[in-house]
Amino acid sequence: MVDQLPYDAIMMPTELERNISEVDRRIRAAERVAGRSAGSVSLLAVSKTKPSEVIRQAHRLGLAAFGENYAQEMAEKAAALADLPLCWHFIGPIQSNKTALIAEVSDWVHSLDRLKVARRLSEQRPTEKGPLNVLIQVKTSDEDSKSGVLPEAVPELVAAITELPGLALRGLMTIPAPATHPAQQRGPFRQLRELMDQLSVALPQLDTLSMGMSADLEAAVAEGAHIVRVGTDIFGARYNQVRS
Repeated sequence: MVDQLPYDAIMMPTELERNISEVDRRIRAAERVAGRSAGSVSLLAVSKTKPSEVIRQAHRLGLAAFGENYAQEMAEKAAALADLPLCWHFIGPIQSNKTALIAEVSDWVHSLDRLKVARRLSEQRPTEKGPLNVLIQVKTSDEDSKSGVLPEAVPELVAAITELPGLALRGLMTIPAPATHPAQQRGPFRQLRELMDQLSVALPQLDTLSMGMSADLEAAVAEGAHIVRVGTDIFGARYNQVRS
């Protein structure tokens, strides 16, 4: 169970509003610098480890899409906030024994990297909800800790996923190694964009690149991100929780 701490013990509403406004300003400024249409980049608020009360306040301030790393935590929050029109994105590593929960609760999955998991998600997706929007996570760095499919293996996985009736393949996601220089930040994002450009020749329905976080969202927007995933710069640092 997610530990529900008092809201005012975590952050003040004015702080949350200020953070959301600043992140939105950065995204819109990055769109202008890159010559992209206003509103072409969506903000996914990464709410992992944050209580439902904070998500409810963020919704009051205009956010509707939230990213979670843990299936059980996401399901508990979705149940607690069922009165709100929220869009749930699963962005963490996918455990095979959690696919049914993810397929039931999620509107999007960003971290698909195995055909076995894709098949389970397709089979377990409730038919009344329609196909689950999914992104393939691509490994654009040499870090052993990072999950994802190697770029050269993506076309084969794409071909297999497009045959699964319970899934709607929408694009690609990556989490590159941290970098501080803008040119270094842009390299992996450019690689992902170029890969999707190649895939889109045969699959024009691919329309989503999920890339960029608090520290590098400007570089991601410059290289074509459609969704940026921001947690720390909205909600602040994580706090310890009791989970089971």
